[in-house]
Amino acid sequence: MPAKQPTHAFDPKPVLDLIASIEADLQRLKGLVEQQIEKFDPANPHNKAPDGKLTEEGVECCYRLFDEGKSRYSVAQQMKISFAAATHRFNTWRKMGGAKRQRTLLG
Repeated sequence: MPAKQPTHAFDPKPVLDLIASIEADLQRLKGLVEQQIEKFDPANPHNKAPDGKLTEEGVECCYRLFDEGKSRYSVAQQMKISFAAATHRFNTWRKMGGAKRQRTLLG
């Protein structure tokens, strides 16, 4: 009869440590990316076209201010647009789902 090979006990600790290390690295990278996504400047000149209307980036910046809970008056002041324009953007933002809408990338 052939001799049975001894079964080696599997030690899961190194694998679990590796998984924890990978998860920590992923969380760190996620934090770096989220910080980049959240940065926007209402006073950025690229928010307005030469004719004074908001560019797509300006509209998204306006929507992000609404996402943060800013009032129409506050958005108008920060974006340097009229209160009527801020109200128009606010109504469009609400129709798009408000803070649950699909965000577009800035930059």
